[in-house]
Amino acid sequence: MIKLNINKTLHGAEGVMNLHANLNIKKGEFVALSGKSGSGKTTLLRILAGLEEVKGSIKVDEQAWLENDKSLPVQKREIGFVFQDYALFENMTVEKNLLFVKNDKKLAQHLLELTELDSLKNRYPNSLSGGQKQRVSICRALMKKPKILLLDEPLSALDPTMRSKLQNELLSLHKEFHTTTIMVSHDPSEIYRLANRIIVLQNGKVINDGSPKDVLLKTQGSQKFSFEGELLDIKKIDVIYVAIVAIGQQLVEVVVSSSEAKNLLLGDKVNLSTKAFVPMITQN
Repeated sequence: MIKLNINKTLHGAEGVMNLHANLNIKKGEFVALSGKSGSGKTTLLRILAGLEEVKGSIKVDEQAWLENDKSLPVQKREIGFVFQDYALFENMTVEKNLLFVKNDKKLAQHLLELTELDSLKNRYPNSLSGGQKQRVSICRALMKKPKILLLDEPLSALDPTMRSKLQNELLSLHKEFHTTTIMVSHDPSEIYRLANRIIVLQNGKVINDGSPKDVLLKTQGSQKFSFEGELLDIKKIDVIYVAIVAIGQQLVEVVVSSSEAKNLLLGDKVNLSTKAFVPMITQN
């Protein structure tokens, strides 16, 4: 169990703000932190890791990591931290990157096999792909079997296929090691797939906290589907107007009325919803 109650003044995207979080996180939970850039997500991870000075209290399994002015040193906190930039030792092989953390060849071999890296264990990081480097980074973070695994958008730089593969591996590792995992992510599908809880931050405050289904599904009343996207273009075809909207990595055409076309501006964030619609799912 993590009990966290902290306050810290930050310079966010919209100026000075106060990061405040009063949270209880159960052992073994997979929690996603979401929200706009500059809302305090990464800072919250760094506070848990002991990399940021902060006022308040943090208790992990009744051990005080922060209380009054006393803070447990970083090296004594049982934490694994995975950054976006991998942070591997370029002069060490894949296996030695893991053994540097803890000299446990059996555990290193097990992690490499789970992530399909066993055949690459004698390679150096500069010869690996981005996805392979990230897998090594995740394995290295688990070498000490930490109480808490912190992930700062670990898969954001990967292509969709590799991202999906690593999501599966990350979920498998989480289930096997039962590590309390806290991950920063902006990807709704990733959050829904991996996390059992999502905490949304805005200007340093928790504005939503619940299951991914309850927080992410944006339907109201009799709506069957609702998607958020960006308006890229509006074209007039004969007597109708067609809006081009980007939703994730897909482009969608939507017929709009003349009055809607006049009021919409390119670059607007829009919601697409439908009521009387029977979806069809086909395999690609």
